[in-house]
Amino acid sequence: MDFTAELARSNLDPAVAASLTAQLAKVDHQAQELRLKDLKIQALTLELAHHRRITFGVKSEAFPPEQRDLFDDACDEDGAAIVAEIEQQQAPASVPRQHKPTGRKALPAELPRVEHRHEPEACTCGQCGRDLVKIGEDVSEQLDVEPARFFVHRHIRPQYACRGCETITAAPVPPAIIDGGLAAPGLHAWVLIQKFLGHLPLYRIEQISTRHGVPIARSTLAQWIGQLGVRLQPLVDRLSERLKAGQVLHADETPVQQLDPGKGKTKRAYLWAYRSNDLNNGPPIVVFDYRTSRSGEHVRDFLRDWRGHLMVDDYGGYKALFQQGVTELA
Repeated sequence: MDFTAELARSNLDPAVAASLTAQLAKVDHQAQELRLKDLKIQALTLELAHHRRITFGVKSEAFPPEQRDLFDDACDEDGAAIVAEIEQQQAPASVPRQHKPTGRKALPAELPRVEHRHEPEACTCGQCGRDLVKIGEDVSEQLDVEPARFFVHRHIRPQYACRGCETITAAPVPPAIIDGGLAAPGLHAWVLIQKFLGHLPLYRIEQISTRHGVPIARSTLAQWIGQLGVRLQPLVDRLSERLKAGQVLHADETPVQQLDPGKGKTKRAYLWAYRSNDLNNGPPIVVFDYRTSRSGEHVRDFLRDWRGHLMVDDYGGYKALFQQGVTELA
């Protein structure tokens, strides 16, 4: 119910009506302040409960670092929302807010720029009517992104016939990573990046493509990834050759959990990583070699005839290499 409108239509004394209107405005302001304080108390209560659980909870209830990071992100989101709501309640709608300099880094110069010029509505002064003269310009930048855009390549191969010998001639079929496949190289690259760099499961990638109006079944995505692993093996081999052309390498192995089909659990496998040295010429190279064990046989098989300087930890699996001519560093 709008009490201010009711007071305006009432027959009360103007002084009494003005006093009541002021009191109502004060009550509304206090109600807004209470609501903002309740929001802040709720956020702080959740944060305190989180820290108590970390400090006093049993080990089985303790958060791993990954979950802790998720909570920190949620706290930042809630804090930003509270600050924005407080500013929205305090600042009059008709008065534009002046943003303070944040000291943030400049946007990368190599990004393409789309310019939007905002000219005044009139070329004359609104006060005296004289012509305006440009004395400078204010430039601000905003970062934007274009989501994944699906499009279709149409390969048109005209066919020509010779009337004399009745021979038909056409351009050869363009080479493809997967012969007869639906996807172009750009789509293959997008799927691999989403799965292995974005760490998205295939059902999420399926949902993303469906939102863009291009449903791609999970079974199809799985087939692409399996086939691409075979098709890209020559690239891996070439990277390994370039890597072993250097005289100083770094190597390390890290355990990963691998599904053990039929047993309903996982088993330990190892990802061996080989990295070029920063002092070598050319771009840095990292090659990963997935193996089912930590046996030193794997590193000997990968480096094989390579003889150089190897930076590793003190794991015994590397010791046989140092007896074959490889120089140990550190």
